[in-house]
Amino acid sequence: MAETDRALIVFETMFGNTERIARAIRDGLRQYVPAETVPVNRAPDVVPGDVRLLVVGGPTHAFSMSRLSTRQGAWQQGDVVMPIEVGIREWLGALQPGDTGRLRVTTFDTRIAKVRRLPGSAARSAAKVLRRRGYQMLSPSESFFVSDTTGPIRDVEIERAQRWGEELGRLLTGSARAAG
Repeated sequence: MAETDRALIVFETMFGNTERIARAIRDGLRQYVPAETVPVNRAPDVVPGDVRLLVVGGPTHAFSMSRLSTRQGAWQQGDVVMPIEVGIREWLGALQPGDTGRLRVTTFDTRIAKVRRLPGSAARSAAKVLRRRGYQMLSPSESFFVSDTTGPIRDVEIERAQRWGEELGRLLTGSARAAG
């Protein structure tokens, strides 16, 4: 891994819970590699060449990535913290091809804890899009659970997200072998 390599976490959030998870993942990753978070509405159309790991996350809406109609529904439920016009679905659809050889990707989502066992996942849907576009997964997708539609998200989930970020950092840098 080059010294300039870094991780980029692109997230969509309605009520701030997914952003909290993204920041916790970033904090875990930073123990291994420089990492930053960026909201999907400000994410680049092309993954920068120095990004070695792209992490994409958003809330699960209607068993998948959000759509404009589901984001409008979220907007009606409470104060949303980012513009609703663009979500990870639209961003992934507009993402220009990049260096799929070096870049690794993974995805995460947030979902309501009381419906853990329901099928469908924004993370798995996003991973499918990325794999179809030629990107290689670093690790399986992960879900984090909020108490209700608008939250809150429990501290245990924030801690779990940071540990997942650490695991991603170990996988990316090959440190898992040394620790293992």
